[in-house]
Amino acid sequence: MLILVALGLAIGLAVGIVGGGGAVLAVPVLVYAAGVGVHEATTVSLAVVAVAATAGAAGQIREGAVCWSSAAWFASAAVAGSIVGSVANAAIDGRALLLVFSGVMLVAAAATWRRAGAPACAAAGCPQARAAVLVPVGLGVGALTGLVGVGGGFLVVPALAVGLSFGMREAMATSMVVIAIVSALGLLAHLAAGNELDVPLALEVGAASLAGALVAPALARRLPVAALGRAFSLLVAAVAIAVAGAAAAGVNVS
Repeated sequence: MLILVALGLAIGLAVGIVGGGGAVLAVPVLVYAAGVGVHEATTVSLAVVAVAATAGAAGQIREGAVCWSSAAWFASAAVAGSIVGSVANAAIDGRALLLVFSGVMLVAAAATWRRAGAPACAAAGCPQARAAVLVPVGLGVGALTGLVGVGGGFLVVPALAVGLSFGMREAMATSMVVIAIVSALGLLAHLAAGNELDVPLALEVGAASLAGALVAPALARRLPVAALGRAFSLLVAAVAIAVAGAAAAGVNVS
């Protein structure tokens, strides 16, 4: 009970401070701390991250840091992709899901680390929304969301910051809005595909993540932008390595 509450707080803080990363914690927490199977964990993860991201997005909206045009293009494409990923989820075994999950996380971590060290990461304001880039990337993020139960923030942030030259703070704020939408609709797609939601577990971890997300914006304002980006990339890389090792060893990959 206490460990799940503590880890739920960490999920909420990750979403609220760095605009993503909550789901990369949620799936391993549910699999290895709560002891649920990978497919069940992906469904619960979407519920938990949707709650935390909605709370985090509300804070970023108040700060005026969200790039709404880009968020709309990205989220619309991601929703379509999540439907495909949710159907594919049931057809792939748990070990393969976790290995795919960890591989994509490492790529995203490396891209974010490189971006965080660039002077442009401190830029302010929203660049022009480019549908030609946002739509295909959104489709890919959405498919991964449905497939492995992540909100996609660990991909949305580098996609916006690296691929579209957003400032890191705007990328993180816009990411939270996208995550909130995609996670909620991804959860509905999972349920429609026949996956079951462990409501008591989702409520327990979700309530703790909500509390973390509510206090996170105040903490984020105190941190330099480059530090935010590097903290995000280190979090993603560490969890990726741990998940890949556990999956390769066959630990709870049902």
